[in-house]
Amino acid sequence: MSAQHLLDVLRSDPRRRGRLTHVETVPARAARTAPWPSWVPASVVSALDVSHLWEHQARAATLAHEGASVTIATGTASGKSLAYLLPALTAAFDGDTTLYLAPTKALAHDQLRAIEALGLASVQAATYDGDTPGEARDWIRRYANIVLTNPDMLHYSLLPRHSRWSAFLRRLRYVVIDEAHGYRGVFGSHVAQIIRRLRRVCARYGSYPTFVLASATVSSPARSGTVLTGVPVTAVDVDASPRGAMTFALWEPPLVDGDLRRPAPAEAADLLADLVAAGAQTLAFVRSRRGVETVSLAARAALSEAAPELRDKVAAYRGGYLPSERRELESALRARSLLGLATTNALELGIDVSGLDAVLVCGWPGTRASLWQQAGRAGRGGQDALAVLIARDDPLDTYLVHHPSAIFGVPVEATVLDPANPYVLEPHLCAAAAELPLTVEDLELFGPSAPGLVEGLTARGVLRKRPAGWFWTHRERPSVDLRGSGPSVIQVVEGDTGRLLGTVDSSSAHGSVHEGAVYVHQGESYLVDVLDLEDAVALVTPATPDYSTNARTLTDIRVLEEERKTEWSPHASLHFGTVEVRRQVVAYQMRRHATGEIIGEKPLDLPERVLRTKAVWWTLAPEVLAPYEDFDAAGAAHAAEHASIGLLPLFATCDRWDIGGVSTELHPDTSRLTVFVYDGHPGGAGFAERAHASARPWLQATLDAIRACPCDHGCPSCIQSPKCGNNNDPLSKPASQSLLTHLLTP
Repeated sequence: MSAQHLLDVLRSDPRRRGRLTHVETVPARAARTAPWPSWVPASVVSALDVSHLWEHQARAATLAHEGASVTIATGTASGKSLAYLLPALTAAFDGDTTLYLAPTKALAHDQLRAIEALGLASVQAATYDGDTPGEARDWIRRYANIVLTNPDMLHYSLLPRHSRWSAFLRRLRYVVIDEAHGYRGVFGSHVAQIIRRLRRVCARYGSYPTFVLASATVSSPARSGTVLTGVPVTAVDVDASPRGAMTFALWEPPLVDGDLRRPAPAEAADLLADLVAAGAQTLAFVRSRRGVETVSLAARAALSEAAPELRDKVAAYRGGYLPSERRELESALRARSLLGLATTNALELGIDVSGLDAVLVCGWPGTRASLWQQAGRAGRGGQDALAVLIARDDPLDTYLVHHPSAIFGVPVEATVLDPANPYVLEPHLCAAAAELPLTVEDLELFGPSAPGLVEGLTARGVLRKRPAGWFWTHRERPSVDLRGSGPSVIQVVEGDTGRLLGTVDSSSAHGSVHEGAVYVHQGESYLVDVLDLEDAVALVTPATPDYSTNARTLTDIRVLEEERKTEWSPHASLHFGTVEVRRQVVAYQMRRHATGEIIGEKPLDLPERVLRTKAVWWTLAPEVLAPYEDFDAAGAAHAAEHASIGLLPLFATCDRWDIGGVSTELHPDTSRLTVFVYDGHPGGAGFAERAHASARPWLQATLDAIRACPCDHGCPSCIQSPKCGNNNDPLSKPASQSLLTHLLTP
């Protein structure tokens, strides 16, 4: 079915009051082919049963075969996997090995299925992840020549036990890093150090593997690949594969109550139901786990009325499900026994599904890279496809659906990662020393700041220097928090039965599974009875409340070190440096589903969390605002903080959940009105630094977005924030415009 037909389906529903603000067509692309390289074994060519390659596949595979590390940076469904499989399969015939790193278990299992389907006797491939049985692991170490795993297993299992992998590592010829654009921020910085540790261990066994990276959405692929791996990388970024046309629509939900728009998840559920009823297999990407469950449940309810026979063809898929549940859903999607699936970005980088007709993106996913990655899940069979971005009631979403030039025809964002972040590098130096004694020569591998950090670790007694190098001094392994989420997860358990429902990252547990919270799992609602942080468990009871819960947080911030300062005017200045943020969840609000009305608030007694990180902040002198009678300085600063955080993802590779903010009428460290925007990860993730570098255009876009919003007093589309810990109070839209105007005036 055509994309235009599907658009007509969405327009034709008489209940629909949302509207298309823009439709963009990405034209189809013709193919350019290349012959098979002579070095590929005939049995591999025969097993693949492909008459020719695309030009980019042949070039990337040949570069890798010749020993040059390479990034394949071509579009979704462009056959990148074949470009790295050709050298990997050939290496297996030569007696060498390949290590494949995927960001998700689903993607690794999908690649394994593709390799096993070739039926090549010389190729022994296996996935090695947290679900791999103990008895299978020894066989994999001994006999597998293609091991598919993830950075977490490389860090927690393979590298600490490298002697058990000596035969595999000694023959390691290729390291494949799939969906490389996903390695950004703090997690990407950790992965960069894991790769450096891998290179060091490989050198111990006499191997120097070639790196092959793949990404459909990465800016400056050669530079990004070099930063990630630490070796020179060549980019192959001209896509020669055929592609059907992509129709991309921007959709704005209707106003339902004054200045409030209908929630994007509710709109997405209706659109999903309409597309499924029309026979279109559709993925709906939703930002939160709770949102996924809500969209799935609402779409099933809508189908119960419109097409009851299709109700069970819609499901939810998200992190926190048990492995067996995930595999079952993945299989059903491939078999088309599922027509609609609401998912988090767990499937953005997940299984290779061909034949999808449409993708719904419920709210801006944070970056243009993620947007195109999610949209690219549709049309993967070569057919035309439809993608729809549904705007949330949010400053950035509203700005984007009315400014399509900010999406289309603009390069994806640069990948932001900082392997030299001391909060990242220090624990990896410890992990490296625990694997093999660190030598002076090794320190060059970890960057120029490594010697100073090693000296500090030695002075603190964490490392011990001996003639052979620096040694790890403790019996237990070094603690490294790869994802900035704490060393553990909270298990969500049904209190009456003891049944494990799922898990929640410890970093988000205070706000999502606190006592009294509403927790949703596969369409079923539960109330949290107890959150036991010591035992890392949340006990829940089945319930059907007519409200959702939102945590309220108090935040305090102080400046530890100012690293940069720019005087914009005699009264305004811009700063960047290190700050300490103290946050505490102090209460939660109950908000009625149907109306969004707050129906109550209850206090909580949870411990304070302390974060040392990087921030950008700007200040304005009190005398600038003094002439304004009854000027609401606190409301102005708070509104400007919210709006600027909402617009920052246009200027830094982040989304608003990666960053935080604090505003104050008079901050003790600056003696001025001050607005802080900080990275939500220990040591920083590079987002605040990018905000500092692009501060003028960023804050000008913030002012433009507030001015352009048609509301009178401020709404979620301009100055209200869904993550505000103070219930969006105080806020002043007019005062925020005056404040930003003074700030930006030289």
